[in-house]
Amino acid sequence: MNHFDVAAVRRDLHAHPELAFGETRTTSLIMGHLESFGLRPEVLAGDTGVLCDIGTGGPLIALRADIDALPLADEKSVPYRSTVEGVCHGCGHDAHTAILLGAAAALAEHPLPGRVRLVFQPAEETVPGGATKAIAAGALDGVAQIYALHCDPRLDTGKVGTRVGAITAACDHIDVQLAGSGGHTARPHLTQDVVYALGRLITDLPGLLSRRVDPRAALSLVWGAAEAGRAANAIPMSGSLRGTLRVFGRDAWDAAGPLVTTLVEQIVAPCGVTATTRYTRGVPPVVNSAAAVAVQRTAIRETLGRPALVDTEQSMGGEDFAWYLDEVPGALARLGVRTPGAPAFDLHQGTFDIDERALGIGVRYTIALAYEALRALAS
Repeated sequence: MNHFDVAAVRRDLHAHPELAFGETRTTSLIMGHLESFGLRPEVLAGDTGVLCDIGTGGPLIALRADIDALPLADEKSVPYRSTVEGVCHGCGHDAHTAILLGAAAALAEHPLPGRVRLVFQPAEETVPGGATKAIAAGALDGVAQIYALHCDPRLDTGKVGTRVGAITAACDHIDVQLAGSGGHTARPHLTQDVVYALGRLITDLPGLLSRRVDPRAALSLVWGAAEAGRAANAIPMSGSLRGTLRVFGRDAWDAAGPLVTTLVEQIVAPCGVTATTRYTRGVPPVVNSAAAVAVQRTAIRETLGRPALVDTEQSMGGEDFAWYLDEVPGALARLGVRTPGAPAFDLHQGTFDIDERALGIGVRYTIALAYEALRALAS
């Protein structure tokens, strides 16, 4: 087997993180390793991301790893701490990339009952995500199924979590700008009170949505920023609200934008202010197919043993892997990366790190997944 040090590659990537669509060093590293395995990778359209097929003839599946980092500072004191100020692999994409490379090293050496396409995708952390560009570049051409793996810092190393149906939520951005005449707080009746209107939106919009959307869709609107005025005795002429809307139901996601815009207008109308709503659709929910999850579970049981297989919870986080599943069936699994007994931590933090024993587990699972998926398609 090709000698490939998964941990060393992961640490190299962690020390040299790159932001969305700027992953040039990462792309070069991936290309170099794949070529050393005797493969013929191609850079995705543009300058970052890689596609590479293994095998000839038979059914084709795809395995996807995301390669970009986050714009946040690395707060860890480790030898592989980020060398790029304000940029950090705080979501485990370095591990995803190293694991898929490790699996590629093994898959390239042995006959396959079909073909495997490796998709090293840029810009997962953007909206609507780099997956759309990968798909446009042909990442799914001829693909029957696609799979991905994501680090889970709340799951112990040695475990892999699966789930049929929605595993992550759709995630959209809402930006509401309000405008009014403003004026003195001593004479609010002579103004259009933007601050009061913002207050109504903050409380009323989430509540009204809960009465207009099927609760089984699990819609959640949370505001992250509210801005208006600076003086205690002056009603400002403008204000804004920004937040995210997350939902598991696909029909509810499709209807959310127009509904939010309508409700904003209705809520602020009595205040006399003008509202401009910018609703930005992000990513749809990741909905795992039952057949693909069955393949995942078989690969986990046969390679890691029954105790390694666990059910995973739904997450309100967004993941652009959903765009692939809009085109072909597939599934996302969660890889446990927490040292057993250690405190639970979370993604998107400067202190994020993994138990590197999870890397080998991820490689073994991915190899088994590829063979099992191809066997299932061929049968």
